[in-house]
Amino acid sequence: MKSLKLFTFFFTALLLWGAGSTNAQNRKTAAADQAFETNQYNTAIKLYRKAAGKVKDINERNRIAFQQAECFRMMNDRRKAEPFYRRLVNAKYETTKPEILLHLADILRSKETYEEAKELYERYIALVPDDHRGTVGLESCELAPQLKENPSRHEITPLNSINSRDNDFSAVYSNSAFNEIVFASDRKGVTGKKLDEWTNKGFSDLFITKNDVTGKWTTPITADAGGMVNTEANEGQPFFNPRFNTMYFTRCYNEKKKKNGCKVMVTKRAGTGWSEPTEIDLGGDSTTVIGHPTLTDDELTIVFSAELPGGRGGKDLWMANRKRKTDKFGKPRNLGDIVNTPGNELFPYLRADTLLYFSSDGHAGMGGLDIFKTWMLKSSGEETKENWKKPQNLSTPINSNSDDFAISFHAEAMEEGFFTSNRVGGRGGDDIYSFVIQPLVFTLQGIVRDDRTLQPVQGALVVMEGSDGKSYRSTTSEIGAYSFNKNQVLPNTNYKLTVSKEKYFTATGEETTLGLETSKDLVHDFRLIPVPQKPVVLPDILYDLGRWELKPQYQDSLQGLIQILEANPNIIIELAAHTDARDSEERNDALSQKRAQSVVDYLIVRGIEPGRLSAKGYGERQPRVLQSDVVKEGYTFKAGSRLTEAFIDSLSGKQLKEAAHQMNRRTEFSIIATNFVSQRKVGQPLESQQATEVKIVTEIEKHVVPYTTKGKEKIVACTVNNITLDFIYSPKAPKAVISTKQALELLKAGAIGKDDFQGNGEEILAGGSIQNNAVFTISQLRIGRKVIYDVDVTVDSKADGLIINNKVLSRFGAFVIDEKASQLIFE
Repeated sequence: MKSLKLFTFFFTALLLWGAGSTNAQNRKTAAADQAFETNQYNTAIKLYRKAAGKVKDINERNRIAFQQAECFRMMNDRRKAEPFYRRLVNAKYETTKPEILLHLADILRSKETYEEAKELYERYIALVPDDHRGTVGLESCELAPQLKENPSRHEITPLNSINSRDNDFSAVYSNSAFNEIVFASDRKGVTGKKLDEWTNKGFSDLFITKNDVTGKWTTPITADAGGMVNTEANEGQPFFNPRFNTMYFTRCYNEKKKKNGCKVMVTKRAGTGWSEPTEIDLGGDSTTVIGHPTLTDDELTIVFSAELPGGRGGKDLWMANRKRKTDKFGKPRNLGDIVNTPGNELFPYLRADTLLYFSSDGHAGMGGLDIFKTWMLKSSGEETKENWKKPQNLSTPINSNSDDFAISFHAEAMEEGFFTSNRVGGRGGDDIYSFVIQPLVFTLQGIVRDDRTLQPVQGALVVMEGSDGKSYRSTTSEIGAYSFNKNQVLPNTNYKLTVSKEKYFTATGEETTLGLETSKDLVHDFRLIPVPQKPVVLPDILYDLGRWELKPQYQDSLQGLIQILEANPNIIIELAAHTDARDSEERNDALSQKRAQSVVDYLIVRGIEPGRLSAKGYGERQPRVLQSDVVKEGYTFKAGSRLTEAFIDSLSGKQLKEAAHQMNRRTEFSIIATNFVSQRKVGQPLESQQATEVKIVTEIEKHVVPYTTKGKEKIVACTVNNITLDFIYSPKAPKAVISTKQALELLKAGAIGKDDFQGNGEEILAGGSIQNNAVFTISQLRIGRKVIYDVDVTVDSKADGLIINNKVLSRFGAFVIDEKASQLIFE
């Protein structure tokens, strides 16, 4: 060995030159080097410390400082290693040992000092560009914060009743009841009475503890009642077969002043104890480090960690097979570059034979050892690097910026088990933690509001249909709320939501739990669109003069109506057909009847049941009132214009008059009910159902409107956007006003909505009320059969209902008041 040769050289120099003090110094340095070479790092540190103070040569002093730093690093004492590495970096020792940059960067990364760590990684990469560790360290500085911000669903708990002030690690279940675990520890009471010269700790033994009837772990005792398993060496990393009658574990020897190796051992239950353990031959010699066994359920394949020839660097994961449990394992083969790195891959754990968990400091991670998982792509044949998927980091809280390793699982639970960590906050050095992934819990809730008024809709039916075939119902409360609980909303399921209520169009939505990895309270609010109460003019259904046939080019205009009827199978509509005023009243009645019939026939052919259609012909009796500006022949017909004969006669030019007549020749529909129930039997053709009768409407509303009195106030009935209420006629009032209470009633009834307010309707209606002095527009105000449009009204919290002044009432036309008969009479 190199250190032995160095010791021999210095001893010869002593004989030749007799330099006594120098010889003593060199003996200490050589002895320290020899202890380092044989992994006796605690001994080496003491010898280096004694030698360092007497060394004057700067190069040798730096070399000793480097060796001390390496000793602390190998003992996993980063806190004591850091000042040595810093001193060496300040001395620019990286020209001799570039890895000081790497190791200091690793320490800083474990302390989450990422910016300084990145600078050191970059310097190391510049000096040693081919070393994978520098690149991975730099990647880890970017990845670690992301992992911290995106934790897994694991819930972890330190086993404080088990953990000691020493190192406790590698816990596994050891019986079929899963109420007993075996773990390794170097606590007081171990078999070996000396200190391990590597760690300056006691030698580890296997201990056992049970979960009692109260759910608490008992005080750990030796797992070796018969004295067969635990020795003065280090025993650790146990693994049990599925029947829990065979235990595999790691034993690391500790012969003084010798480079000792580790081996995989196997033992079988013998009564209440264990048989004499035997070594499993997996290659190497007495100095080879082989350990951390995990096996498939049939015990014919073993995966372990070792530093064997042909590895990728550090300790790698290897695999070996055998045909029978009594056979020796064949030649180990490396798991390849996908799993193994130039760093260390340790503590493998096979789950369901193909899912492999392991710890590594060579893959990008949080810091120190992180736990990863990978999948075997096939279970037989020659294993190569293509047989494994890219390892996945288990993220926080399983992983931390310290060492996290030795994960194991409950064989009959989905996600439950143990792992080991030396993270901050533990009780000792290495501590055992339990983990569990709580089931994903999802709920779904929301508020259903009126789209126009933003008020909650009570009594709406919400149906949730899952891709799993299950369906659930919820009815909205007085505040419009619906909900589905955790037993109804399941993981990995798509949901279709359907919301329905009388006098509203049906609304649909979708939610999904597919791909969600954390529990979540889903929220899906709806706004239901009220069924319009005023007639809706069908677009572009025009007729030739004196004709009723539905032209092919206008049939597409009915598709919107058909879609509404199909999406809302409970609504009943009235189709109203109109003519212009030319020709006789009798001929126009017959013509409007035929026009209504042509639309009815078309809808029935397209699958609409006759019982949903009420058809009326109004002839020339209801001239069209324009709801918005219409441009025809370059002329703008203003909103509110009533296309009477007098109005049309006032137009200049034949083309404008004909355009006005054509707008009167129209078909429109109104929704008159939302309670239709189909009487059609399966297979029954629509044509066999009772045909829709087209009625002729001849009676027109009177122009006399009665009123009542309250003191000096005149109370008149009216309809505001088809909602009946009373108004107070106050001739001298400066403007039309309405009380907050009555305005809210109009909102809840759907007579007005957010878009009717001047300004931001969402803000005006926030909080479930209406801002005082807000102004909204009544789109249609009817008194008797008189109608006006676009009436601005101010909300006044002090008003007593709806108050209309003379300016507004005069818009209905000339009128007189019959005080004796209590009537408004419009001319």
